Amino acid sequence: MNTAQFTPAGTMTAEDLGRIHLIGVGGVGMSGLARLFLTRGLPVSGSELREWPSLAGLRALGGTVHMSHEASNLDGVDTVVYSSAIPQDHLEMVEARRRGLRVLHRSEALAAAMTGRRTVAVAGTHGKTTTTSMVTMVLQQAGTDPSFVIGGEISEVGSGAHHGTGEYFVVEADESDRSFLIYRPYVSIITNIEADHLNTYGDLATLEAAFAEFARLTDPDGFIVTCADDPGGRRLAETLRAEGRRVWTYGESPDADLRLSDMASSAQGVRYLAEVDGRSLGEIRLPVPGRHMGLNSASAVLAAYLLELPIEAAEAALGAFPGVRRRFERKGVADGVLVYDEYAYHPTAMTLALQTLREVAGEGRLVVVFQPYRLYRTRDLQAEIAAALGIADEVVLLEVFGPGELRQPGEGSVALNEAVPLPADRKVFVEAWDDVPAEVARRARPGDVVVTMGAPPISLMGDQLLDALLARTAAAGDARTAAGAGDAAAVGSGAGSDGTAATAG
Repeated sequence: MNTAQFTPAGTMTAEDLGRIHLIGVGGVGMSGLARLFLTRGLPVSGSELREWPSLAGLRALGGTVHMSHEASNLDGVDTVVYSSAIPQDHLEMVEARRRGLRVLHRSEALAAAMTGRRTVAVAGTHGKTTTTSMVTMVLQQAGTDPSFVIGGEISEVGSGAHHGTGEYFVVEADESDRSFLIYRPYVSIITNIEADHLNTYGDLATLEAAFAEFARLTDPDGFIVTCADDPGGRRLAETLRAEGRRVWTYGESPDADLRLSDMASSAQGVRYLAEVDGRSLGEIRLPVPGRHMGLNSASAVLAAYLLELPIEAAEAALGAFPGVRRRFERKGVADGVLVYDEYAYHPTAMTLALQTLREVAGEGRLVVVFQPYRLYRTRDLQAEIAAALGIADEVVLLEVFGPGELRQPGEGSVALNEAVPLPADRKVFVEAWDDVPAEVARRARPGDVVVTMGAPPISLMGDQLLDALLARTAAAGDARTAAGAGDAAAVGSGAGSDGTAATAG
């Protein structure tokens, strides 16, 4: 994607877009943008091919949803919005250009919504959605009523977007297609930088250069926040400081501007002490576990401190942080098995998530149901992904989710399954989606933790697993009932232990 062809933030507003149509409106990113426009009072329509959970909410807000892709969907439309997942030869894209309509990438439309606000943009290889959610909740707690568009849904809010009345606009900035270079932030937060999306960037050096370019787009009156514990973040901070830019760091490193100490994580959550330049900010507690969650929250604390918001607001917001859907999301318990859903698909994020789930499992086992995301990533990082999966006790693999990609011989989950460092009886590749729940129900025991992890479709699997585990419970109950009835019948008939009729003495 060449961002040079796109319009950067600040040159048009959301109201300039007129009647807006979003292709593929059901996905998290597009539905969030549609929700933002609708709550802003703008006329919105969209097209989809499946009934995503978000669509009911869009209809309730007055949006029009077409359950097909048709040229007629564009009647009366002024602006057509698409994401990087939509091909340029999509029939609605072709029709929009034929009619001479304004055609915008999702990031351009989002940038228009930011015009006139102080944007807080959160970027990074891992933790973007969680960190964006934390920053949003801190700003809300401080009474600023920010607008926000997040790549997931805050569990408590139940939405990934909101049109607020305040001066701040919090946004998750996606580096995967370079679209984050369209934004013009007042605050830039970069959680970490690791090799990913190399189909776009080619190598880590080019990716790091893009993050540096993103940071340089920050308003001179604003500031940049990054993690001192992350090698990529540290290199970025050194580069930008040498250019005279305002950069603040956080982490457990002794030279971090916001320094964390005494960090502890358990199944009940994570806590740490925070200080800036020798000034104590007190203890920060989160009800969600994981040291990486602690680091994510520290960026929100530092941003709040630099924006001169009450630190008590940050403490209160983070202390009540409910988590984000698809980020360590508890789906339920069935037959003594606890089921979670987790979005991680990069090996570093997978490792952090699985280590945290180990804390939750305690004496129980950890069963991972993993659907890899993108063939190029699964191929290039196969050893690292396999090592992360090796943290589990049992692994069930689905085929790679890679829309538009062509699988070459030897690629995919069969090869990944062979690379996972577990005994053959503790790992399995299941080709058919419908066969997965029964496979998991066969493997999981009471006291175990099961997590569905990886590509977006796997989020739909959790409820099916719970149903399969409940069915297992019912079947076991029926078997016990039948066995009891059989015993009673045997006693009533006077049958002997060898199956013959007993005779009177």
